Amino acid sequence: MEEQEDVFKKFYDSFKNMDGHFHILEHRVPIEQQMEYFKYSNRIRKDSHEMNDVDYDRYVSNLENVELSKEEKKKILAMLASSKQVRAYRLLERYVQHPDEELVNWAYMALMESRITLESELLGKKQVYISTGLGGKGKKLRFYVLIISSRGVSFVDYQRKVIEKEFRYALSKNDCEIERLTIGTRYVELVVFIPVKLDIKKILEEIIRECNLYGNFLSEIFTVTNVKELNQEDINQILEKYGNDLIGR
Repeated sequence: MEEQEDVFKKFYDSFKNMDGHFHILEHRVPIEQQMEYFKYSNRIRKDSHEMNDVDYDRYVSNLENVELSKEEKKKILAMLASSKQVRAYRLLERYVQHPDEELVNWAYMALMESRITLESELLGKKQVYISTGLGGKGKKLRFYVLIISSRGVSFVDYQRKVIEKEFRYALSKNDCEIERLTIGTRYVELVVFIPVKLDIKKILEEIIRECNLYGNFLSEIFTVTNVKELNQEDINQILEKYGNDLIGR
């Protein structure tokens, strides 16, 4: 638990003194693909030249060309993203509305880079990029939370009602938005948008404490991630590992 607490502390400390305007990648893009995009974009930027009218018209035509290869379109998107031109940003905006299926994530990454580059150029202010595997919305990051029952005991009806009520009330009060709240037989899944500077660990501990006033039925051991949602196999492994742990351990 000390290791987990240290991770949370480092995460929120990084936002305390954040200087500049920050952008959150709203689309869900796996971390590996984000890293691939930025490495590729850096290479393109070093070899690129200022986009002129001929270049722009060619990019528009090529993005609409269904026969153009995926690799060629990836290059065009990266070049548009680094051009520092409003028309390039608008073109990327249009493209992400109807992208080639295999380039959806790449297009959203290019749009984000274009927005940051353009605003930095036009406003002269520092732009901060924040991305996670689960994305976000506005000034909030999306988190996945898994909370298991205490001692692996199945929830009864009144406990389900308490969970529903306490989580919705407390999260709403703290300007969080629940995207999904699923109450399983022995666990609770939560997908929620959290303001970047809000301490989600503290909030969850408070909610669990309130729920447990009605019978100590939630474990104080919980999982929080902004990388990906857990699948059923992941959940089963956690239940097997921690399902018999006593509350407060």
